[in-house]
Amino acid sequence: MTEHPTSHEGRHHGTAARPADPRGALRRTPQASVAPAGDGLPQQPRRSPAPTPAPEAGPADAEHSQPRSPSPEPVRPPGPPEGGERRTGLPRPAGQPTAMRRDGDRLRFVGAATRRIARGIDLDEIVMGLCRATVPTFADAILVYLREPLPVGDERPTGPMVLRLRRTDRVPDAMEDTDGGPAATVVVPPIELAPDSVELCEVRAGGSLAEVLRGVRPVFADSPAALAALPELLGGERAVPTGRRAILAPLRGRRRVIGAAVFLRHPNRPAFDGDDLLVAGQLATHSALGIDKAVLYGREAYIADELQRTMLPETLPRPTGVRLASRYLPAAETARVGGDWYDAIPLPGSRVALVVGDVMGHSMTSAAIMGQLRTTAQTLAGLDLPPQEVLHHLDEQAQRLGTDRMATCLYAVYDPVSHRITIANAGHPPPVLLHLGGRAEVLRVPPGAPIGVGGVDFEAVELDAPAGATLLLYTDGLVESRLRDVWTGIEQLRERLAATAQLTGHDHPPPLEALCDDVLDMLGPGDRDDDIALLAARFDGIAPSDVAYWFLDPEDAAPGRARRLARSALARWGLEEMTDSVELLVSEVVTNAVRYASRPVTLRLLRTDVLRCEVGDDVPQLPRQRQARATDEGGRGLFLVNRLARRWGATRLSTGKVVWFELARPGGGG
Repeated sequence: MTEHPTSHEGRHHGTAARPADPRGALRRTPQASVAPAGDGLPQQPRRSPAPTPAPEAGPADAEHSQPRSPSPEPVRPPGPPEGGERRTGLPRPAGQPTAMRRDGDRLRFVGAATRRIARGIDLDEIVMGLCRATVPTFADAILVYLREPLPVGDERPTGPMVLRLRRTDRVPDAMEDTDGGPAATVVVPPIELAPDSVELCEVRAGGSLAEVLRGVRPVFADSPAALAALPELLGGERAVPTGRRAILAPLRGRRRVIGAAVFLRHPNRPAFDGDDLLVAGQLATHSALGIDKAVLYGREAYIADELQRTMLPETLPRPTGVRLASRYLPAAETARVGGDWYDAIPLPGSRVALVVGDVMGHSMTSAAIMGQLRTTAQTLAGLDLPPQEVLHHLDEQAQRLGTDRMATCLYAVYDPVSHRITIANAGHPPPVLLHLGGRAEVLRVPPGAPIGVGGVDFEAVELDAPAGATLLLYTDGLVESRLRDVWTGIEQLRERLAATAQLTGHDHPPPLEALCDDVLDMLGPGDRDDDIALLAARFDGIAPSDVAYWFLDPEDAAPGRARRLARSALARWGLEEMTDSVELLVSEVVTNAVRYASRPVTLRLLRTDVLRCEVGDDVPQLPRQRQARATDEGGRGLFLVNRLARRWGATRLSTGKVVWFELARPGGGG
């Protein structure tokens, strides 16, 4: 990384002025020609004015135009090992006072390192940024410990503090020499990364390590506090470095200590000095604040993922006569929540409602509005309202939620018995129907106004749904982007479906899951401007020969007639061994229906993978199972249904109700 040097203006008899330190970390009085005492740097003879290569990892990267002092001494920037001035071809600033150059190098290094750390978004990126910025420029090895688990926001950790070794980094054993001559290899003596250290360290309350972490400031390894704290952190006496070859820096976030970092240097490299301690504090502070940010971001991403997951169906139902598949893609990694949703709702009469919608926006508010509209749609579907009525009530609900709550929605009801589908649209992109022969067409449905406009009537259209056809419902994120308009995208989708069907042949529709994946593959790099909801339905239908339907007058002879009709249908289907159980249950359900009905009762038998019986009447009250007493003459009908049927239920309709039950077919058909 190339950094622009900070120019220094000479003052007072050639003494360079100290550069501005916005972080307040480096407070050192520069001297003109003598290196600061105690910095561990050897005195070197005077060099010629020719440019001298600087260390590869050092931050200095340009010539200074300051007058040289009478006895200039080239001083290494913090970090490179002894002899490292031959590892790069960059010129060293000549003629600048030694202390001034060291301060400038440190400032530039801290600036570059903090920028690299700040670029990280998640936890691993920030920790890796700290390691890569530190090794080998500032230290030859680093160990980063983080609290396990990391506290989030205002959470108060419970239990003892436990530190986990999150990442370690070190210089390689061999580095390339690039002095302009033949390539050579410089062997670096290996440094032990705490061989006896353990991955987990429990910080004892009141112990030396707890005192160092509570003090926040970095300490040298030879300080009294670190002499006892490092063995506790690294896990053994042999793992503890000696002298000023190591710095223990606590990582303190916005509210509490979240970890620690240990910086190590080779024995053949100058030891850390007081200014290096300030640099370590700066790196630790920026890293801790970045980790705090990453943890908060991770929590928000987790909440967004959970919210979006709970707002969408966990699994799709398996209704009779139709197969379903779905996909959902967020707009981007930084926008995990959105207002797109899909749903499949089983309805009475083996029908199924297919719903797809899109609330404007990509925020928690959009997801919350989407969840309320989806719940409302499920409730309205349970009332068996026509599609246009469902959209009308959704429009009213959106207006009650707020004046700016806008959404598009498409609601369709598929009947596998009649092989028909009824569709109502509220400003949503039209669905695409892929026929069995490979032809794909965009269905012509009334566009309608978006939900939330108010005062708009919605229209429904009834279309054929042939067996083997596939209906694709989607949101506008699939077909619209900055690179194409919505109708261009719809045409590309239609062509993609037709091309996919041609690959599988005219007699076999493409697999449903593979079809969804192939549709999403049409998205290019610039096509992900919005989240995408996709719902695909393969119409299998129920053949007319597998359906038996009758009307029964509400009279006392109706249960007996129902038993005879059911017996004849079972004989026609070759299911005679189910006759006894079917007659018993049909008789009980029809008896309950004709007792209160004022209009003819309907009886329907459906032969699919199971045998389904449906009895409808004009009474809206749903039956409830109760425990009959020993002296009661009735009240045992639903008890028998519950014991003998595989499944049973009751659904309220706009014209009354339907009571249904299912029985497993013999031979494993169910």
